[in-house]
Amino acid sequence: MSRVLLRGAQVITMTPGRPDAEHADVLVDGDRIADIGDTIEAPDAEVVDFSGRIVIPGLVNAHLHTWQTALRSAGADWTLMEYLTHLHGECVGHYTPADMHISNLAGALTQLDCGTTTVGDWCHNVLSPEHADAAVEGLVQAGVRAVFLHGTPYRAPNIAHPLAEIDRLLDGPVREHALLTLGMALQGPQYSSVETAVADFRAGAERGLVVSMHQSGGEPSPGWEAVRDAGLFSPLTNIVHGSDLPDEWLKTLVEAGVTFTTTPENELGQGHGTPVTGSLLRLDAAPSLGTDIDTAVPGKVLTAARIALAHQRSLDHARHRQATGMHAGTASVTAKQALAWATVEGAKALGLADRVGRIEVGMQADLVAVDARALNLWPAHDPVATALHADIANIEAVMVAGVWRKRDHALLTSRLDEVKDQLRESGERLLRSIGPAGPAGRTCRGGEGGAKPEDSG
Repeated sequence: MSRVLLRGAQVITMTPGRPDAEHADVLVDGDRIADIGDTIEAPDAEVVDFSGRIVIPGLVNAHLHTWQTALRSAGADWTLMEYLTHLHGECVGHYTPADMHISNLAGALTQLDCGTTTVGDWCHNVLSPEHADAAVEGLVQAGVRAVFLHGTPYRAPNIAHPLAEIDRLLDGPVREHALLTLGMALQGPQYSSVETAVADFRAGAERGLVVSMHQSGGEPSPGWEAVRDAGLFSPLTNIVHGSDLPDEWLKTLVEAGVTFTTTPENELGQGHGTPVTGSLLRLDAAPSLGTDIDTAVPGKVLTAARIALAHQRSLDHARHRQATGMHAGTASVTAKQALAWATVEGAKALGLADRVGRIEVGMQADLVAVDARALNLWPAHDPVATALHADIANIEAVMVAGVWRKRDHALLTSRLDEVKDQLRESGERLLRSIGPAGPAGRTCRGGEGGAKPEDSG
């Protein structure tokens, strides 16, 4: 396999015990990081001069409904209830396998373009095995690393997750691809019967899979207590949103190793509730980040990190002024913490902390080069803040498992125009099923798999 030596950059490793940023070379051997240090000698390696760049770990978008890519911006003005009614309640059944494929392909390519190398693809519109296979194939063709979180449109509370389909995916379409991992997008204890919630959690645990669920629908139901009493909360449990969970439940879940993913722009805009960031920080925990739905917000995880950071600082400033009558003397949350939410914490949430999220010898070579010479970032006095402030135009290069997916500010795909044409055709056809009360005064008609009003995401 090829060896690549990245030379001259400032490197943010996100590894404990190393400087926040350091001038260092990074040697990639095949799909892994082989060395980090000063003036590495590797005569057989391709040398890439990254002077003036900042190299960071590949970003992790821990919660994205990639299957909605073709409907970008259609729900920008929807509340949560309108989103649930129009998309989940009325539109999901119009999706064909071809729609799933092109949305996942285009959505994953977009993530790579933005510097995201790992996606938690929360695919809860799997209407058939053909829909699942098409969605998986879209991720594979894009070349992104992904956890394919298999889910279905809303089921009755007493209907368990379709385990035959989980086992089929484990034995074939997912196992065949090194960059893919399978997980389960559960309805979770909030939206399932007690018996079904426990059975779904146990099925995930028996298979060693991450199980992820939405929670922004009020006080925990009895199903939460049943899952807790069965000892099924673990580091393989991921809760998305978590906005309304009481502090005592958050403490119980954090102590069990449960991870949380906040999608701050969508949570604040659609009315999920206050992001859980501050509550986790007070428990010495931290959130991972997702962008949730391209239907409503852009899929840039660095933007999500900045929004989460600014929102939490705002809450903390207000709390400090109320308590003391004075402005705070120091920031309550740092830029490095926010960057960790988009890297290290995302890797934990998806069960990939031993592979991605840090630049470290032996880890997967998932790397992003930020062009800090650009006018909007120059002069880059603080490398961590500069990386956090980067936008898509500043993402010069992206590598996944040692393979370049973006170079010189351009995705390395020869069929981007074809992808865009197919995505437009898919979106226009899906939007033709939308009538008077949906986007631009229209609402969806027909479809299958309606959502309960308290569902989210």
